Amino acid sequence: MRVVLLGLPGAGKGTQAALLAAAAGVPHIATGNIFRQAVAESAPLGLQVRAILESGGLVPDELTIAIVEERLLRADCRAGFVLDGFPRTVAQGEALDALLQRAGTPLQRAVLLEISEERVVDRISGRRACTQCGATYHVEADPPAPGDLCRRCGQPVLQRPDDRPEVQRSRVAAYRRDTAPLLQYYGRHGRLLRVDGDRPLSDVTAELQQRLSGASEGGSAG
Repeated sequence: MRVVLLGLPGAGKGTQAALLAAAAGVPHIATGNIFRQAVAESAPLGLQVRAILESGGLVPDELTIAIVEERLLRADCRAGFVLDGFPRTVAQGEALDALLQRAGTPLQRAVLLEISEERVVDRISGRRACTQCGATYHVEADPPAPGDLCRRCGQPVLQRPDDRPEVQRSRVAAYRRDTAPLLQYYGRHGRLLRVDGDRPLSDVTAELQQRLSGASEGGSAG
């Protein structure tokens, strides 16, 4: 299985990517995680990322692509991978295709989890996180204990600054501008798979696993 997950911030990409990867026995590769790993390892690329993040900048395409390439060339990716958070632009998508074509292992699917803008804003603006252990909740779907306390450790549960509705709308606008063109790119190449992401988690997972079963067996997109 060699797939990427696309969708609005809050569409459920991280959750579904982790479930798909576990079911297929391949790595779940999230851009944020490999940035943090590269920084923690103090690798040359990681040191560049650290300097950019500490200055409040955005990691440029060239560096992002280099870090993803380094991760995909590791031995555990030989059987496949599920990418979450990359690519974000057409340039990144083209670079990923070039890398995988050189390795003789082309990308099989680009999965779009479809969900409305208002729905993702509702999802994320209702999210709360424990200030102590990091456990996450949702005020409607999975509320914390009475008094806005963590059910795990009893500490206060708060809304993260970047989960506020106005911040989420800004992130959605950035997605529309930078990432939406990827849908046309993958659609032209016959690799885009659209899935309704505004359903119970188990229903989305079941459909994804059924429709991607050919990819986990080495089949190509159609």
